[in-house]
Amino acid sequence: MAYLTLKNINKIYPNGFHAVHDFNLEAEKGEFIVFVGPSGCGKSTTLRMIAGLEDISKGEFLINGELANQWGPREREVAMVFQSYALYPNMTVYDNLAFGLSLQGVDEDVIDERVQKTARILGLTDYLDRMPRALSGGQRQRVAVGRSIIRKVGVFLMDEPLSNLDAKQRVTMRSEITQIHRETGATTIYVTHDQTEAMTMADRIVVMKDGYVQQIGTPRDVYFNPVNMFVAGFIGEPPMNFIRRRVENGCIRVGESQLDLSLKLGEKVNEYEGKDIVFGFRPEAIQLGQQENAYVLSGTVELTEMLGDNANVYMDVDQDKAILKVSPHEIPQMDSEISFSIPVDSVYLFDGETEKVI
Repeated sequence: MAYLTLKNINKIYPNGFHAVHDFNLEAEKGEFIVFVGPSGCGKSTTLRMIAGLEDISKGEFLINGELANQWGPREREVAMVFQSYALYPNMTVYDNLAFGLSLQGVDEDVIDERVQKTARILGLTDYLDRMPRALSGGQRQRVAVGRSIIRKVGVFLMDEPLSNLDAKQRVTMRSEITQIHRETGATTIYVTHDQTEAMTMADRIVVMKDGYVQQIGTPRDVYFNPVNMFVAGFIGEPPMNFIRRRVENGCIRVGESQLDLSLKLGEKVNEYEGKDIVFGFRPEAIQLGQQENAYVLSGTVELTEMLGDNANVYMDVDQDKAILKVSPHEIPQMDSEISFSIPVDSVYLFDGETEKVI
């Protein structure tokens, strides 16, 4: 039996806006699940319904097999970390960490033991007597996380907790939150619009768009086996390249290249004759020059970005835009005409009408 179960969960506001449609998920105890998607896709609303901060319009929410739709946040035994830290500005770090336990009437010796242990885990021991205003953004976020884990609840809910941090702090806090999750063993549901956070932290990812779940799977699943163009384009940095063409005689033409789709689809290509198809490939899948057992395309180099261990090459390919990821030792010249190859196994084909993977 799953620890958290969401069955056909819907959120419909009084004005008729349908924010979440038929959301289904089973989360096992100790899993780290990340909701990812663009702003307004319904991920935070779903998190708030799990927390008990939003009413569920339709559907069932179960905790350990028990219907929990009407339970309040305290009955659900969840702890939530917000984007804005939500610390008490007039309390020291120690008192911020201890406050929730004090309200529960926990003995002072037990509170002190838990505060000291939590501070050690989060590297806050030297800051316990400081006020929040004397801390950096990363340190404040550690306190917010600490205030949640100190309660020893079964579920941690995190709503874009790293969005106010700079790039270096985000990397550090990602690893710290992942380590804390492993140490506590709690079920964690984490909301972000940053697909890098999703890929590096999650056991499973829930990709959302316009209130609908697009795909649920491991980071490897959603990256290598996307179910549609949205997932393929959202997960991955730089994003997947797409070229839309009409199928003629089992092929599509891209500039001077005639691409035989039967190499990828076999006889199934006949079903798409005269229809639009979308040819997709990831930037890192390419090799410069012409290779065997590959589709070969040509284009003009418009821009290059040197990133250290690799480089991005922005291309004009028959009036379509594409990004290639290449070795820093193979960066082509600006405005040059180059050819590149995509192994047949690295190509994704999507139905031009439904945008689902073929």
